[in-house]
Amino acid sequence: MAKTCQLTGKKAIVGNNVSFSNRKTKRRFQPNLIKKKFYIAEEDKWLQLTISTQALRTVNKIGIKKALENAREKGFYTKKFAK
Repeated sequence: MAKTCQLTGKKAIVGNNVSFSNRKTKRRFQPNLIKKKFYIAEEDKWLQLTISTQALRTVNKIGIKKALENAREKGFYTKKFAK
């Protein structure tokens, strides 16, 4: 599985390592991803997601249900659950 956040779609970006002599070599900036389990009370299920730490803060603020709805609208999370 690619290193991508399932809620926000964050993925690796490309940049440069810049040495003291100002030489530039390509490098990748990886997102800060964690695996986290969430309990969805409406469906009585546990859900494990790979999310960025920024997405975890968003989930804490707006809730997992709303965060999943936003991710489905944007096309980042495609699994269906009973409503």
